[in-house]
Amino acid sequence: MFRASVNDQPPFEIDFTGDLPVLNGQPLTWDLARLNDRMFHILYQNRSYTAEILDLNPTEKTATIKINQAIHQIALKDRFDLLLEQMGMSTASLTKINDIKAPMPGLILSLSVQPGDTVHKGDTVLILEAMKMENVIKSPTDGTIKTVRISRGQTVEKNQVLVEFS
Repeated sequence: MFRASVNDQPPFEIDFTGDLPVLNGQPLTWDLARLNDRMFHILYQNRSYTAEILDLNPTEKTATIKINQAIHQIALKDRFDLLLEQMGMSTASLTKINDIKAPMPGLILSLSVQPGDTVHKGDTVLILEAMKMENVIKSPTDGTIKTVRISRGQTVEKNQVLVEFS
């Protein structure tokens, strides 16, 4: 079972255990046809819909979907998320990020932070050049920079600690 929320509206429950999906305890009778990797055609209650997946983030269990030109933000919780929520825990509080490691070997082109700086999730921390491509490394969390272990022009190895959070 899953719990989904669309555009921050009250959540609903979806179950995929039988032949048809069950939405809030009621079977969902629809016709779904895959057009390509990101597009689908849906017939539901004698109406036609075109759905396109604009963004899919399996880690955060979120998606942005366009249905007939309307964009919808979807957040999904699986049975494990629901169990943790029931126990008064959340997955966000279970994961504390202590550092940023190099995702691949490369050359540090620029640094955007220094010790003591406060960063927010998604802020650019540095640019790493690998295989002639510039990779923007962003902060995976909100926090304060404790240590910067690299400098501009330095070559780094995969999984080398680049920046530590306090």
